[in-house]
Amino acid sequence: MLIQYSTPFAILLGFVVVPLVVYALCRWLLPKRYGHRAGAIGSCAVIGLFAYGLTFGFEEFKVTHIEYASPEVPEAFNGYRIVQFSDAHVGSYAGRRQWVVQRAVDSIQAQFPDMVVFTGDLQNVNPSELEPFRSMLRSLHAPDGVFSVLGNHDYDRYQSADESTKRANCLATQQFERSIGWQLLMNEHRVIRRDSDSLVVAGMENWGDVERMPRLGDVRKTLAGIDTTAFVLMLQHDPSAWHKKILPESHAQLTLSGHTHGMQFGILGWSPMSLTKQEWGGTVYEGRRAIHVSTGLGGLVPFRLGMPGEIVVITLKHKE
Repeated sequence: MLIQYSTPFAILLGFVVVPLVVYALCRWLLPKRYGHRAGAIGSCAVIGLFAYGLTFGFEEFKVTHIEYASPEVPEAFNGYRIVQFSDAHVGSYAGRRQWVVQRAVDSIQAQFPDMVVFTGDLQNVNPSELEPFRSMLRSLHAPDGVFSVLGNHDYDRYQSADESTKRANCLATQQFERSIGWQLLMNEHRVIRRDSDSLVVAGMENWGDVERMPRLGDVRKTLAGIDTTAFVLMLQHDPSAWHKKILPESHAQLTLSGHTHGMQFGILGWSPMSLTKQEWGGTVYEGRRAIHVSTGLGGLVPFRLGMPGEIVVITLKHKE
């Protein structure tokens, strides 16, 4: 499938197409005596930046700290720490880059989380990519557990295979996550208790507003039996589901998502993803309800420039 050629296409774009376009624009827009030199410098700069993004840029990540404060946070969960990571795409770290995944795991554990959540896209194309990272991912732990949901790549739809093979691979992906001790939530929820208070961690299957994305998320099934007074932490890979499904069909106070990667490119914190007018990174509020969209850890294409990988630490605060 075309997705398997995304990395060669990106390399062609970054090392050939864009530099040629920059050179041509400089020759066309600038005076003749400057255009050739400016074009050559601009083309070399583009090639250098792209090379950086493919090497050091893809190996960088940051730890982002945020707070979610609300009177609806149960008092017993005041100061509760949730560590989110998303879009690991571990297949892109195979071989000499496995150390990046280990460093990310170590950084997650260094935050002393009460709970760890993963919001989808553990693999690129199929579950065969996951096995080399088994011991690293198994070592993730927290007092209340590690919870996960599937992302669009985890449904094994991006490979050239018959439907029965795809279904078998998708089941293998699910089995892998469960076998390493993660609690994979597929339109399900779990209740975490502290004294007489409780927190619901709910995990929807993927739901995307683009039709080619899996649309298996069911909000009502996910929260079946949950009282509307409960505090709900919703996990959903695709943030487009927040406005389309989660806000109108539930009372979930805080949603955690990923999927966008911040386009893996940014300039001083700005990403072209912002032009889509959707939630693409950071925290967005609707009244007291919020979604935090992680820009992810990795990517199908091993490239990041100005948009490093991200681990998010969310601290809950009870605030009247």
